[in-house]
Amino acid sequence: MSINKTILIVEDEDHIAQGIQLNLEMEGYKTIVAPDGPSALEIADSTHLDLILLDIMLPGISGYDVCKEIRGKGSRVPILFLTAKSDEEDRIQGLEVGGDDYITKPFSLKELLLRIKAIFRRQAWFATPGKVEDEYRFGGNVINFKTFTGKGPHGTVTLTRKECMMLKFFAEHPNEVVSRDMLLDGVWGYDAYPTTRTIDNFVLRLRKHFEDDPAHPEMFLTVFGAGYKFVPPST
Repeated sequence: MSINKTILIVEDEDHIAQGIQLNLEMEGYKTIVAPDGPSALEIADSTHLDLILLDIMLPGISGYDVCKEIRGKGSRVPILFLTAKSDEEDRIQGLEVGGDDYITKPFSLKELLLRIKAIFRRQAWFATPGKVEDEYRFGGNVINFKTFTGKGPHGTVTLTRKECMMLKFFAEHPNEVVSRDMLLDGVWGYDAYPTTRTIDNFVLRLRKHFEDDPAHPEMFLTVFGAGYKFVPPST
């Protein structure tokens, strides 16, 4: 069996790294293991990677900082955080610095494999031309789904993958009420994580980027008790 995808495992605990590596290779993935942040950054700079499994509590440099540096260099490789931290703020921080998902230790290998498959499935959806063009315009706003950049009333912004995916999902369902569970399934590929509060946080960020007055949104609307509705301007 050959999946032809390479996954970097950044984990300083040998037994955890080896267990993940063994199971991923049994599933047909190619793997590389890095025990710390500096070696992970070196590998990320020199190797084509399809996914990074990134522990947060690393010696010397945290997983958050590793992610920031990778994103700062323009890399869009999906990053799945592995961590013992379970606080909601830590989860949100991981997504805000450019992570794609988050799984809390201890986790089952079955759950990890499902998360990995969901990331690749959502990545394929995001990269496939659909109802919206790579450059999408709504009102005076514009977003480029290829470069992860946008232009709104407050200037040019660099977006995370998840922000782009959220906006693409909204753009594919204009003027429709979409529940938080629909957003979880559509953007993350399952409905167990993240929490609905994380969805609310992402909507707030889209409002901040693209609404004239984020406190009084006209496009990214809350439908109380039901979810959200994206109402793009008609002109």
